[in-house]
Amino acid sequence: MIVSLLYVSKEADFVFLQRETGLTKGNLSSHLARLEAAGYVRIEKMFRGKLPLTLCSLTATGRTEFENYRKTVKRALGR
Repeated sequence: MIVSLLYVSKEADFVFLQRETGLTKGNLSSHLARLEAAGYVRIEKMFRGKLPLTLCSLTATGRTEFENYRKTVKRALGR
């Protein structure tokens, strides 16, 4: 779900991803860390004013892998 949300947007912040996925902060952090380690997601931590902001986006590899996944699912459902 995280990758599909990032696929349709240039980037998304942590709060948006948490709200849309329904995951806890810890679970979302864990999933994002694994996706980042796999090279699928880029995570940028910064401040907006005095508030911390975590922005996530798909890497080129993540985008390609998600497109391959979609093609595989479409083929499987078409049979």
